[in-house]
Amino acid sequence: MSLSRHFSTCVSPLQTRILGACLLGGLLAANAPAQAEETAGNVRWVSDSLTTYVRSGPTDGYRIVGTLTSGQKVELLRTQGDYSQVRGESGSTVWIPSRDLQEVPGQAERLPQLEQKVAELSAELEGINDTWKTRVQGMQETLDSRKTLIDELQAARSALDSELSQARAELRDVQAQLGEEQQQVLMRYMVYGGSIAGAGLLAGLILPTLLRVRRKRNDQWI
Repeated sequence: MSLSRHFSTCVSPLQTRILGACLLGGLLAANAPAQAEETAGNVRWVSDSLTTYVRSGPTDGYRIVGTLTSGQKVELLRTQGDYSQVRGESGSTVWIPSRDLQEVPGQAERLPQLEQKVAELSAELEGINDTWKTRVQGMQETLDSRKTLIDELQAARSALDSELSQARAELRDVQAQLGEEQQQVLMRYMVYGGSIAGAGLLAGLILPTLLRVRRKRNDQWI
C-alpha cells in the first residue's frame, strides 16, 4: 500500500494513466490464453448481493482494473490472503475478494433452471393428477357397479324373505288344518271303538240270558 502511494507521488497523473494502461494491457496480454477445460471444483460465481470491483493483484493496494457483476461465472485459479485470482469468461485473470465468491450458481443462472424444474414438476404433478383422476373414476365406476349389485341382491333377498314368510304362513295353515283333521279322525275312531265296545257289552249281557231261556224251554219240553 505504501509503495503504491510513493509511486503515485513520483509520477505525474498523465504518466500514471499511461503506466496503468500499459500494465493493464500487459496483464491482459499475458493472461489472454484460456485453459481448454475448466476444473469443476474450481468453478465459482460472483455473489448475488453486489457488483464488485476487481484488481490486478491480491491486495487493496493494486489498481482496480474492472468489475464483475453479480452471478457471473468465473474459474478459481488460486487464493492468496483475502483475495482469489479468477479467470472470467473472456479469458482475463483478475483478483477479487474471496468473500465475494460463492460455490453455488447465482440467481440469474439458477432462475431458468428453477423455472425448468418447476415446469417439469408441474407436468409430473399434472400427470399424477390425471392418473389419479382416472383411477378414482375407475374406482367410482366399480363402486357404482357393486352398489347396483348389492341393491339387486337386497331386492332378491327381500323377495325371498317375502316368499319365505308366505310359505311359513301357508305351512301354519296346513298344520292347523291337519290338526283339525287329526282330531276329527280321532273322534271318529273313538266313536267307532265305543260303538264296538257297547255292542260287545250288550251282546255279552244278552246272549247268556237268551241261552238260559232256551235251556228252560228245552227242559220243559222233556
